[in-house]
Amino acid sequence: MADFAKSHVPQFSIEVYQNEFLPQDAQEVNAIVTVTATGSGGAAVAGGGPPEPEPVGGGRGGPRAAVVVMLDCSGSMDYPPTKIRNAKRATEAAVDTLRDGVAFALVAGTHTAREVYPGGGRLAVADATTRAAAKEALRTLDAAGGTAIGTWLRLADRLFAATPAAIRHGILLTDGRNEHEEPERLKEALDACAGRFTCDARGVGTDWEVAEVTGIASALLGTADIVAEPEGLAEDFTAMMEAAMGKEIGDVALRLWTPQGAAVEFVKQVAPAVEDLTGRRSEAPPRSGDYPTGSWGDESRDYHVCVRVPAVGVGHEMLAARVALVVRHPEDPSGPPATTLGQGLVRAVWTDDLAAATAISPQVAHYTGQAELAQAIHEGLASRKEGDEAGATAKLGRAVQLAHGSGNDETAKLLAKVVDVEDAARGTVRLKARVAQADEMTLETRSTKTVRVKKQPIEDEKP
Repeated sequence: MADFAKSHVPQFSIEVYQNEFLPQDAQEVNAIVTVTATGSGGAAVAGGGPPEPEPVGGGRGGPRAAVVVMLDCSGSMDYPPTKIRNAKRATEAAVDTLRDGVAFALVAGTHTAREVYPGGGRLAVADATTRAAAKEALRTLDAAGGTAIGTWLRLADRLFAATPAAIRHGILLTDGRNEHEEPERLKEALDACAGRFTCDARGVGTDWEVAEVTGIASALLGTADIVAEPEGLAEDFTAMMEAAMGKEIGDVALRLWTPQGAAVEFVKQVAPAVEDLTGRRSEAPPRSGDYPTGSWGDESRDYHVCVRVPAVGVGHEMLAARVALVVRHPEDPSGPPATTLGQGLVRAVWTDDLAAATAISPQVAHYTGQAELAQAIHEGLASRKEGDEAGATAKLGRAVQLAHGSGNDETAKLLAKVVDVEDAARGTVRLKARVAQADEMTLETRSTKTVRVKKQPIEDEKP
């Protein structure tokens, strides 16, 4: 694992926003937990000393970060040829973005998976020589074959197993549907890779399946997006690699402790995107559970925590949950316990003051709306595809209303390409007769992106 004494490891802070006051007999406690990491400096992902010139297979003192790029080389990538050409250029740009000392490999994905560079089941360590060799290897690629994404992910997993790097990140590009393996095989691959590395997934063009690409990113705690025009791939790949280079700590979990008689109802990441983590809990006795959050650099994320507590009388109070950010050490179960990076408290206080008990925390209200926005878009687009115009109009109208009310301007702009907005505040819309496929897929892919809650002016926060 990473050396936590290094100066570049980020410092974490946890802030809890909630209305802790509950009416008599109430049992549900909601809180927004903001986790912020600062001060990493962005340099610690590279190896501790000069990069090794040869591919490495692991061992202590090796690279702290590793990246595997999985590039779709199926036959459809040659229709039109600009897709495979721009995909190779984008991968070259990503290779140029690698920092010295980072382990990396390139994989060509078709109905099988093939190592493009460095080969031999190993990863190379980035320096001027290996970057040039990797780009030369990319130029030999052509497009032929089918698509079986599960095989790509399993090869990436085997390559990551060849390095001791604590931060392991994949970048996956596809232009088509996963047609050459059963859906169960992809799910099995995702289950096997979850917790072993994170992965950003991108779809180029409009012939791929949104649910497949977003499902990959969700399972592997990465981002998903559409690159409708192949010419945009280089910029997107560079941004993804820069973000990966900014990660400093891997395998970070949100740990929730609850008292006897209490239970966690759900845990959701709500910013920068909605992601339900509830079903990913792993037990961390006594009375605690870990929810994976992936790798961190300098960034801030928000989580919605809901806990059910025993109902008690007015005047009582209790600690409903203790929230901690921890780094686990799964590779050494007999070694030290998880390292705690920060901690916050969720409280419950029962009162007969109706005004206090019924007030809704602005943060909880905002992110409840953002989660509803994502769901409304999902359901509205599904209704539209099924030909249910009334259902689609109602759901997408509600989405417009929520986007307008919360200041989510980017989502509002995407919605305006699918519906004609007559009254945003009321959610009055009409379905457009014709919608570009790229616009619909962009809205669907980005539907979970949220905006942070707006901070109130200091004078408004005074009682």
